[in-house]
Amino acid sequence: MPSKPRRAAAAVALLLVTTACGRKDAPPRSAADSNSAATQAAPDAAAPGKPLLAYVTNEDSQTLTIIDTRTDSVVASFPVGTRPRGVKVSPDGKSVFVALSGSPKCPPSMPDEECEKLKADKSKDGIAMVDAATRKVARVLPGGSDPEAFDVSLDGTTLFVSNEDAGTASIVDVASGNIRSTVPVGKEPEGVRVQPDGKAVWVTGETDHNVTIIDTQTGKVLGQVEVGHRPRSLVFTPDGKRAYVTSEVDGTVWVLDAPGRKRIAVLTMPTGSKTMGSAVSPDGKRVYVSNGRGGTVSVIDVATDSILATVPVGQRPWGIAVTPDGRKLYTANGPSNDVSVVDAERLTVEKKIPVGKVPWGVALGEAP
Repeated sequence: MPSKPRRAAAAVALLLVTTACGRKDAPPRSAADSNSAATQAAPDAAAPGKPLLAYVTNEDSQTLTIIDTRTDSVVASFPVGTRPRGVKVSPDGKSVFVALSGSPKCPPSMPDEECEKLKADKSKDGIAMVDAATRKVARVLPGGSDPEAFDVSLDGTTLFVSNEDAGTASIVDVASGNIRSTVPVGKEPEGVRVQPDGKAVWVTGETDHNVTIIDTQTGKVLGQVEVGHRPRSLVFTPDGKRAYVTSEVDGTVWVLDAPGRKRIAVLTMPTGSKTMGSAVSPDGKRVYVSNGRGGTVSVIDVATDSILATVPVGQRPWGIAVTPDGRKLYTANGPSNDVSVVDAERLTVEKKIPVGKVPWGVALGEAP
């Protein structure tokens, strides 16, 4: 135990410190000092991260709707051009690309000869490049004839666009706004997806029932793979080992060995399914498929290539996207003019968000 003199000295020292801290004439701390101290004390108390936005193309109202995924509410909607369908966000989140088409809209029930009589305005074809910060169309890039779906190179410098009425794919340089090359592919090309390694891009041919594989640097056709009837979209697992191709007419999903370019399995979706859009979970364990007129989304287990569940989501879902954390799905439901928000864990629709007329595509990107 300390002696009395030591205890007394300690008491005096404590009194002096307490008095000094409480003196009225001590210099006040400035706001800058306070902010600096708070920052040093809690370096993790920085501003929250940028919100994740969902961009939805509305084919008939010719608009792009933006949804804040934190609240799942619409924050903006504005015109972008004629028949907006395919949509992608640049890797840096600064630009949103939207496929525009001046070709007439021909529903499946319309005979081809009737569709051919309708007038097309090719001056309206292109890829709108929307400034994500100002939410305005900055310019319109060429996209070949009747652009519908497309993908963006990993570095954001190149677009690969399907030209449905021309049976070609256009390779577009973003910086110059020029078409670098035009590559013949399967008839009525639609789905476009760049491999995870960026070395090749795959394009579905609806009428030829195949997928054409193109070298992303040279534009050379590397090969083709036969799939089911009317392939609409495709997606790769993150490791690039498998590709999943939706075949609308058959209501199937074709599982392909991507490096070997051969079929592994054919999965039949529930009765009434017309398989359309596809998305893969960030961890690569699930593939989500929108079943169009079936009104559902099917969940495929990649490990077993079996259907885990099928979830009713809305009227004729087409475009589909999954958040980077894998927790939510967004589906564009054309006839009902809304987007469904699906809890990916519970596999239930949490909300339906009214958007424009006939929503077609959905893409996710971090706010600029």
